Amino acid sequence: MPNGTTTTSSIGIYFRLLSYVRPFVGLFAISLLGFVIFGASQPMLAAVLKYFVDGLSATTETQQNLPLLGNIELMYGVPLLMVLIIIFRSIGSFLGNYYLARVSLGLIHDLRVGLFNSLLQLPNRYFDENNSGHLISRITYNVTMVTGAATDAIKVVVREGLTVSFLFGYLVWMNWKLTAVMIAILPLIGVMVSHASRKFRKQSKKIQSSMGELTHIASETIQGYRAVRSFGGEPYEAQRFSRASADNTAKQLRMVKTGATFTPALQLVTFSAMAVVLFLVLFMRGDATAGDLVAYISAAGMLPKPIRQLSEVSSTIQKGLAGAESIFAQLDEPGEENLGTVERERVSGRLDVRGLSFSYPGSERPVLEDIEFTAEPGQMIALVGRSGSGKSTLANLIPRFYRHRTGEILLDGVPVENYTLRNLRRHIALVSQQTSLFNDSVANNIAYGDLAGCPREQVVAAAQAACADEFIRALPDGYDTLVGENGVLLSGGQRQRLAIARAILKDAPLLILDEATSALDTESERHIQTALESATQNRTTLVIAHRLSTIERADLILVMEQGRIVERGNHAELLLQNGHYARLHALQFGENA
Repeated sequence: MPNGTTTTSSIGIYFRLLSYVRPFVGLFAISLLGFVIFGASQPMLAAVLKYFVDGLSATTETQQNLPLLGNIELMYGVPLLMVLIIIFRSIGSFLGNYYLARVSLGLIHDLRVGLFNSLLQLPNRYFDENNSGHLISRITYNVTMVTGAATDAIKVVVREGLTVSFLFGYLVWMNWKLTAVMIAILPLIGVMVSHASRKFRKQSKKIQSSMGELTHIASETIQGYRAVRSFGGEPYEAQRFSRASADNTAKQLRMVKTGATFTPALQLVTFSAMAVVLFLVLFMRGDATAGDLVAYISAAGMLPKPIRQLSEVSSTIQKGLAGAESIFAQLDEPGEENLGTVERERVSGRLDVRGLSFSYPGSERPVLEDIEFTAEPGQMIALVGRSGSGKSTLANLIPRFYRHRTGEILLDGVPVENYTLRNLRRHIALVSQQTSLFNDSVANNIAYGDLAGCPREQVVAAAQAACADEFIRALPDGYDTLVGENGVLLSGGQRQRLAIARAILKDAPLLILDEATSALDTESERHIQTALESATQNRTTLVIAHRLSTIERADLILVMEQGRIVERGNHAELLLQNGHYARLHALQFGENA
């Protein structure tokens, strides 16, 4: 039963894979025509040998002519026919290989773009559950394996399959009894191919998994190279990568070993059948001419190579199917839930949170429990508390990075899930503690996404408001300076100020600052506080902060502990309560207190 299910599944995956070839059906048809021409040329070569050998045994008086070329003498006709067949074969080979390559490269492009676009739509949960190395390996390595199954395998199946068909047809026409002996070995070949296919598929899955792990380790080390060097992690990372590489090599070798064992075994069976055929040719010669025998043996001798290639294509197909499974699994993954229909040009920024509780998927431990508060338009609400108290989780629920199931979050009286995702996020500007910059110019990093195309004057104004203009102008090319991967050429404080400038330029009614000043020195923080005072005017601001100095002017401070709000009030009121907030304040400003 499992085998049948696997076979059905494999056929389904393969046909789905072939559906991606549909846009290239015209090019594919030209390619198939080329392979038909190529396959048809094989028995033609054997037929020419018949005329050649028969011509050698003929005397001058009985010299034969070639009726195919208008009764030209054999001594001129055979070489001419040979050249014509080779030209015919070459044209077929070019049409087949070139146009199939165009199909293959087009397929690679479409699959990669499809995978990348699916990543843009997938929920945060998917990225939490899958490491980046495996996702990158899927787009690079797995796609290449898949296109091998969709195009290269078809190339071999069509080209070599037609070659075998034409050769068998020619052999049956010449001597069907001898050919029946050769056909008898086909079931044995089928059993061998089926057994090898299962092994290839299993080994290929392991190779793809180990390749993802290899990419993951390399990616982690490159991104965290400062930590690696600071803490002397080079030997550990070198050993970790070496282990993963050795594991990948061992799995690759097992695949090669399977192929290296399978091919000679198949050749032994094929050539054993050929040996029997040769014996029978000599034994059953009858009244056949020498040319007939040579043509038959030549055509039969051409069979092992295409048969071997047809058997080896199983390896390519199984690799591709293993890769296709992981690719289609990602493509079938549902995107972010986006059932909302409400779209508003502008909202006032009133935020209501009522009875909100939340647990991450797969976990029963609540991260937030019964959270309630209201932020009027233009108010600043601050969330404080120890790490792990649920502050950032609450900030992530407002733009629906995660979907809450209990309670309500309302923006201007409308539940956030009723907005379309794009419209909801247009009303929210987010500055997180993990700044994301792209290897582009400073100006393009500030005017990113929907902001692209903003006039340079507005970009400069946003940078000035974020106290970033001064250091930007000191860069080699000013606003046109490339910042490097994730802003590696800038300091932490500079990166954070660019992120704040981006949020200011967006001019959204709701501003979320998740540790937005954590990477700033004291002087920069003072400037940012001044900038944020103007940036937060007339818009609702949700501030998550460890530094209590940054939220003293907040209209409402919510103190969180283990997912619950344990205190609420303004700065002065909370100090008078002498509770959690007062203790946090005392820890940070102990001497002054």
